[in-house]
Amino acid sequence: MFTPENTVIGFIGTGVMGKSMAGNLLAAGYQLFVYSRTKEKAGELLDKGAQWVETPGEMAKKATIIITMVGYPSDVEEIYLGENGLVSNGQPGSFLIDMTTSAPSLAMKISKAAKEKGIHAIDAPVSGGDIGAKEAKLSIMVGGEAEDFEAIKPILNLLGTNIVYQGKAGAGQHTKMCNQIAIASNMIGVCEAIIYAEKAGLDPESVLKSITTGAAGSWSLSNLAPRMLNGNFEPGFYIKHFIKDMKIAIDEAEHMEMKVPGLSLAKSLYEQLAEMGEENSGTQALYKYWKF
Repeated sequence: MFTPENTVIGFIGTGVMGKSMAGNLLAAGYQLFVYSRTKEKAGELLDKGAQWVETPGEMAKKATIIITMVGYPSDVEEIYLGENGLVSNGQPGSFLIDMTTSAPSLAMKISKAAKEKGIHAIDAPVSGGDIGAKEAKLSIMVGGEAEDFEAIKPILNLLGTNIVYQGKAGAGQHTKMCNQIAIASNMIGVCEAIIYAEKAGLDPESVLKSITTGAAGSWSLSNLAPRMLNGNFEPGFYIKHFIKDMKIAIDEAEHMEMKVPGLSLAKSLYEQLAEMGEENSGTQALYKYWKF
């Protein structure tokens, strides 16, 4: 049983979501080591009592549980499988939890390498954005060994409220692809609905009161459409990272000989936005596609 008295946690990646997630672990009383490419991003956590390490390898020698929340599969591979990474420097019996949205095949590769070292590896990507991270209400999709999931669930409970075991290594990442596919087409619909309301001379905020609670309701409609109307395009989730996710999903779909026209359209629209300089905006900036 993991408790603040017997467990040291490491957290890698203190960006928009990672900072809040790590903060929730600190608030629960756990000793926390942190690492990020840019130390300044961890400043708030360090002020609250987290301790800095210089490399993932150093963290692996100190922490019983290490959680990663980084940007791209290439980052994940380097952090886990690099010479100074978590697997080569990890302690037998320790737990590695990757909450980055990454490739299912990489999750399986990491799991295999970790198992050879007596380390437990879990892929546990999340959904819920910056709000879910702050409020510890993330949806967490877990792949790995069932007994490892049960062991680590008390820690995951500090980060999310909807935590579901999906199957063996890679299953969490496959589930996150389902999540991103659903969001991609939905975001197009949300934006088109708002633009339509504006062009029809309606009050978009009043329109939202009617449609968010009906059959059209969705998380994006309730949480991101108001940001669009307020001109708030700060990232809860970066466009550049969403494009990365869609690329992974399209690649996986191609391997399964599946067509994904809705996903492909969404990816093309977001890529156009990125080319216009919006790659660091939040996904709700898709609204601007109709404004350019």
